[in-house]
Amino acid sequence: MKTYSDVEKLIRPNILALKPYSSARDEFTEKASVYLDANENPFESGINRYPDSHHVALRNILAQQNNRCVNPNQIVLGNGSDEIIDMVVRMCCTPAQDNVIITPPTYGMYEVVANIQDIAIQRVFLKDNFTLEADEVLAAVNDNTKLIFICSPNNPSGNSIPKTVIEKILSASNCLVFVDEAYIDFSDEPSWTTRLAEFPNLIVGQTLSKFYGMAGLRLGMAIASKEIIALLNKIKPPYNINVLTQNKVTELIQNIPFVELKTFFRNEREALMTALEQLPIVKKVYPSSSNFLLTEVTDAHAIYDFLVGKSIIVRNRSNQYGCDNCLRFTVGTTSENNHLLDALKNYSSIK
Repeated sequence: MKTYSDVEKLIRPNILALKPYSSARDEFTEKASVYLDANENPFESGINRYPDSHHVALRNILAQQNNRCVNPNQIVLGNGSDEIIDMVVRMCCTPAQDNVIITPPTYGMYEVVANIQDIAIQRVFLKDNFTLEADEVLAAVNDNTKLIFICSPNNPSGNSIPKTVIEKILSASNCLVFVDEAYIDFSDEPSWTTRLAEFPNLIVGQTLSKFYGMAGLRLGMAIASKEIIALLNKIKPPYNINVLTQNKVTELIQNIPFVELKTFFRNEREALMTALEQLPIVKKVYPSSSNFLLTEVTDAHAIYDFLVGKSIIVRNRSNQYGCDNCLRFTVGTTSENNHLLDALKNYSSIK
């Protein structure tokens, strides 16, 4: 079984040695009556003070929310999942030397972040029906591979990667494995946060943008061992989560009707899938564990343009590997889904 000492070999030496920025408020943990340390405007407006750089109250809530059941020191917060992805790559990958593995078609920001940081990319393409072969991933690992990205449920295909595949990659590779669970709350699969004690090389990414309906607040998180989280805390900007986001998430998160939301999305997804499969312009709807349906159609570009003309915006994924003539439909409200279906039926009738 791997230990943290194995994981530590994957971390850039300069990050291990890094002394993070420390504010005066970090050094003084008690509540004070007068703050003259940070050159702030002293006139109270609710936003005149810097936010809690450690996000203590918010991490305490998120650690136990929805049976996540991890310690607060196993969570680091980012300005959306994209900042989390960026921090993880910076933690372990040396520019112009190391590489990461991605599994196209998948979330595009893994590649963008790697390109920005001059990190080489190894691609292991998904098979028919977007399945992933663990042995192919392991065969792509070389001495400079530091990080493997696995999105499950996957975007844009919507399917979950079987746990046996991820287990094999975690156990057999000498790499950090980032399991992106942006859509996990739409799925019936258990979160990989329940397996952190078994795999010290596991990092789980989650977000409040999707299921929780807080995309505008930009809050993502990495959940991992306390040792990895301590390293990511060295890297993150000291005030990356603003006061308004911290306060609003704290207010909203405890009142999310989780069971009702999950039931709604499951029912609407299945109803939308059934209706799409009955349209002559639809060739295949891929099974989904998320809040969207990747759908192969007769002419994705023409149908996309038609929908835009009806003020309906969907995602044309035809430019991604394995997604020829595929559109991705997000599950909306019942009214929005019906509006989409009416437009698609109208397109079918004139073709």
